[in-house]
Amino acid sequence: MSSDFHFQSLLVIDDDKELTDMLSTYLESMGYKVQVRNDGEAGLEEAVSGHHYDLILLDVMMPKMDGFDVLKKLRASHATPVLMLTARGDDYDRILGLEMGADDYLPKPFNHRELVARIKAIVRRHNMAAAGNGVEQDLLVNGVHLSPSSQTANVDGEPLSLTSTEFSILRLLMLHAAKRVTKEEISLKVLGKPLQAFDRSIDMHVSNLRKKINAVSVDEKIKTIRGIGYMLLTGSN
Repeated sequence: MSSDFHFQSLLVIDDDKELTDMLSTYLESMGYKVQVRNDGEAGLEEAVSGHHYDLILLDVMMPKMDGFDVLKKLRASHATPVLMLTARGDDYDRILGLEMGADDYLPKPFNHRELVARIKAIVRRHNMAAAGNGVEQDLLVNGVHLSPSSQTANVDGEPLSLTSTEFSILRLLMLHAAKRVTKEEISLKVLGKPLQAFDRSIDMHVSNLRKKINAVSVDEKIKTIRGIGYMLLTGSN
């Protein structure tokens, strides 16, 4: 186990008790601390209870409150990273989850090693965004100000409420301002995984980021390079 693991705490919200028992046993054997809730209402209550969780594994279809409602209510007050567990092949669930602020998704059934890889990638980028590296300077491009040390961003002084994934994408685009950044590069550097065919995760995260920027600015900040990726405009592009 790496020295920066710090016994990360996970909350699993899924009504499949057989699956959650199996996940708990496996993840705890990997050194994680795991709490389980088997319906949406109980899961949301625990997620906002004040207990710290490094990541929430959130199923879509659950009794009392589905995963989308849980995510919507959670995002109103908490930026805890969320990995959605979706039905295989259900693109609608994946897209909607990303639109509502999920950090990533994993279709069921899934390989446990793939699950742990996704967990590590999400928690790593969230922690890096939250802590900064103590050296990296603030970025200011075309009215967009980003502070890695405080994990804050604003446009012309108007604050942006970003997920850790959106923050990391914006940082990458700002570091390469006026240059195109491919979707493959964003997927590898931000999501920690190769870009898969027909995977719209990057598009949805950038779309969310663009909507938040457009809500406080009339100027276009992010340009789509069709078929390739995205570019942060400097104002002189």
